[in-house]
Amino acid sequence: MYLDLMKRCLTRSLFQEQLRRAIARPSPGRQPVAWVMYSLIKPLLDTLGLELSRTSGPAERIEGRDWPVEAETMVGLARLQNLQDCVTDVLRNRISGDLIETGVWRGGACIFMRAILKAYGNQEKIVWLADSFQGLPKPDGRYQQDAGDPHWRHSDVLAVPLEQVKSNFERYGLLDRQVGFLVGWFKDTLPEAPISRISVLRLDGDMYSSTMDALVALYPKLSAGGYAIVDDYGALPTCREAVDDFRRQCGIREPLRKIDWSGVFWQKS
Repeated sequence: MYLDLMKRCLTRSLFQEQLRRAIARPSPGRQPVAWVMYSLIKPLLDTLGLELSRTSGPAERIEGRDWPVEAETMVGLARLQNLQDCVTDVLRNRISGDLIETGVWRGGACIFMRAILKAYGNQEKIVWLADSFQGLPKPDGRYQQDAGDPHWRHSDVLAVPLEQVKSNFERYGLLDRQVGFLVGWFKDTLPEAPISRISVLRLDGDMYSSTMDALVALYPKLSAGGYAIVDDYGALPTCREAVDDFRRQCGIREPLRKIDWSGVFWQKS
């Protein structure tokens, strides 16, 4: 019940109707926050095929097809349930290694992973958050697949400061020694990350370079029986191409399993 409530709180699906009413009735003479935000992020929403949560319904929130105004995660309930299934499986089967997400936004998925560890009384695994906390990088020419990628232009909405993410953890009483932060661009931080083994690797880097950098640096550390989860495989062609290229280059034959319209995962054999 605790984990179910966490999922509904972190996605704000629990408060959706109340939030809609508040947005629909702004104070006289003032624009509601959601409308101001919508004007800022509409170009990005069009790129990702998303809509603002003020116009969506329960189905969109379940599958993470909207942009939440306040929620700590835009992942949606289906992908959070998959995360719960993967983390609880590695705990029950005693798969060695920490948990990590590369690209954390407001930290919601990582908050949920820490909640799962607490619910199961695990005091060994660390939840690592890898992010620049400055938004996404400007394409640097290493991969032609990222040429013209617009994500870096939207740092005003994609960049969430480290202190805000920590504050979100504190709101749920989950900021402690089992939470670690890797601050900086993936190409700089992940190869030297102080992590020996990983049991759950969750990728949410959007771009080809961000996805490939995370896989090259971290997948060799993923334990047998552990899980690789990719948030944007169905939504972003550059992410999908990076995953397909890496799996082909490394001879990975474990089948990709679909979570929802965007997320996929596989278990390392």
